[in-house]
Amino acid sequence: MRYFIQLAYFGKNYHGWQKQPNAISVQEEIENKLCILLKKPVEVIGCGRTDTGVHAKQYYLHLDLDEAIDTEKICFRLNALLPKDISIDTIFEVPEELHARFSAISRQYEYWISTKPNPFAVDQSYLYTKPLDIHAMNEAAKLLLSYNDFECFSKVHTDVKTFICKITYAQWEIKANNFLVFTIEADRFLRNMVRAIVGTLLDIGSGKLSLIDFENILKSKNRSEAGMSAEARGLFLSKVSYNFPNPLSAN
Repeated sequence: MRYFIQLAYFGKNYHGWQKQPNAISVQEEIENKLCILLKKPVEVIGCGRTDTGVHAKQYYLHLDLDEAIDTEKICFRLNALLPKDISIDTIFEVPEELHARFSAISRQYEYWISTKPNPFAVDQSYLYTKPLDIHAMNEAAKLLLSYNDFECFSKVHTDVKTFICKITYAQWEIKANNFLVFTIEADRFLRNMVRAIVGTLLDIGSGKLSLIDFENILKSKNRSEAGMSAEARGLFLSKVSYNFPNPLSAN
């Protein structure tokens, strides 16, 4: 039987989602606690990797079990065991062919910037106090929808078969309390892609780069041509979409 788990986590204390030697990860924490509850080794498959310090407002994993479980009871007990910076929203059974990673049809990220110092947002946003041309940044963001090869924004020497991604939405918005938020949605993302895009768009907003420069970067397929990666602390995986009903889809 296959179960999906929807969760959220605050990434400050973790070396990303994926389990790795000599470093604590979200996957390891969840597998360890599930092992305690189910009294046997458990392996979970996540919807994707997030880097060290990156947060997730909505994340999915799946696990396979031989027997049915009381999902509400396991959800409650799992939350009681997990650290407070990881929370389980729901657990639900799905058809066995559905896969947390490969069945996802789109993913959405948000990048949060504080335009003024805010002690309550230190670990949840990137502080950038210089003036920015938001209109120019949005004009550059629109160009992303006209391209599909994003090697220029990918981590170098990464193990991928293709740099092709279909971006369907990319927009900067000014929020209350001095926040600037970049939202981007695509069918898939490359490692470090969103942070590299944000860093390059900040160069547009500060006047270091022009729209022509940005388009030349996209055409270059060269990571060294793009801007610096923005800090991990401002990045959130905010939404993962599938072609099946989600018990919390209205939330």
